[in-house]
Amino acid sequence: MPTSFLEIVELPDGRIILRRAEDEEALVTLDFSSDAKAFLQGHHLEVAKAMLNVGVQMAGRLAEGEVDHEEGPRVLH
Repeated sequence: MPTSFLEIVELPDGRIILRRAEDEEALVTLDFSSDAKAFLQGHHLEVAKAMLNVGVQMAGRLAEGEVDHEEGPRVLH
């Protein structure tokens, strides 16, 4: 992905997206359920920012070859 400024935007329907600043298309979309929002007590935007920040950092590490690709099934926690 070319280097550009990224922005996190909360859409009117409550979804949170990561997109290039010069583009309307979402690169990543987060959609918290009403139960999750209630559990987070209104802090879902902070959680979304943290999730997206770590994701962008990991994507950068993958692009630079810093992360080994595992063979076989992967378990996501």
